[in-house]
Amino acid sequence: MKKKFKVIILILAVLFVIFITANILLGVYAPRIVEQQIQQNLKLKASLKKISLSPPFTITLENLEIGNLASIKKISLSPNLIALLFGKIVIHGLNIIDPVINLMQSADGTLNLPVLDPQGKPPEIYLTSLRVQNAKVVFTDKKIIPEGFQVIVNKLNIKVAKVSLPLTSLATNFDISAQLLNSSGKAFGNIAFDGWLDYPAKDMDAKLEVKNMDIANLAPYYGNFISKKKIASAMLNLDSVFKAKNNALNILTDFNLSKIIYEKTDELEKLEEPPALNLVSNALDLFTDADGNLSLQFQIDTQLDNPALSREKILKMILKAAAKNLSRQSPEQLVDKVNNIIEKYKDVGKELKNIFKNKGN
Repeated sequence: MKKKFKVIILILAVLFVIFITANILLGVYAPRIVEQQIQQNLKLKASLKKISLSPPFTITLENLEIGNLASIKKISLSPNLIALLFGKIVIHGLNIIDPVINLMQSADGTLNLPVLDPQGKPPEIYLTSLRVQNAKVVFTDKKIIPEGFQVIVNKLNIKVAKVSLPLTSLATNFDISAQLLNSSGKAFGNIAFDGWLDYPAKDMDAKLEVKNMDIANLAPYYGNFISKKKIASAMLNLDSVFKAKNNALNILTDFNLSKIIYEKTDELEKLEEPPALNLVSNALDLFTDADGNLSLQFQIDTQLDNPALSREKILKMILKAAAKNLSRQSPEQLVDKVNNIIEKYKDVGKELKNIFKNKGN
């Protein structure tokens, strides 16, 4: 009995020495190797402060910098040693803490992402779970405006994990949440997206929620899509349910726009572009309810692996959904709104006449 106990102690001592030695070697040599690999593959300067090993077999990287593209406070992962013997890379519990990503789109639409050189067949990598905590993505778009329009995705948290049962399932649970900031650092909305996805089977069940998003902060992207008048502030709340079976994706959406405030414009600003009576561009004027809110319920049918939507399809969808609002309004309200819009276009000639008359005086 004592002999067996001594053998166990000896084995534990050997494992302890191996673990300590591996930790020292990792700390001394691994950071430089990782930096060289990043620089070689991404063509970006990299620096890594520390690599450590903790039981049972978790590797932790601290303070990783990749050029101006990214900085990450901590990365931890647990590779499967048995899978490595068969030439496969299986990673359990990949955790990324406090990453900051700086994305920039140039005037020609190119992102500042490195292009990997194809060098033979890449190794097979299997990830059983992923967790991103408190991430920040700073997106600067020089395509939309030359000086760069900036949106910040803040407090980004991501949880992705394979469904445990049944064992043969390839479905993945996910939970994503984030806060949106403008270039001044002011919060203007929250986004949450959670559910499950089985991409090989092309099945999905998920829900997207947008809460209290002031869409005026995204004005360069939507322009005068739903209103010719410039919006100073408008609160968007949106719920979308994604359901897919055999690649047929249905998205059922409840869209609510409230607290709409327009910027005041003078007569000259109103006449910068020629008037056009477009139902979509006047949707906020015509289809809002008695309280001035726009509520749309619509669904999109597309494909999970190619969910492309054309501008024409979106326009038809808006008109079809907005038309449902007419049944909720009294005939008197509708007549007043239509007459109001028509009068605006009749008044264009009068405004022009008054402007030139004032100039003559």
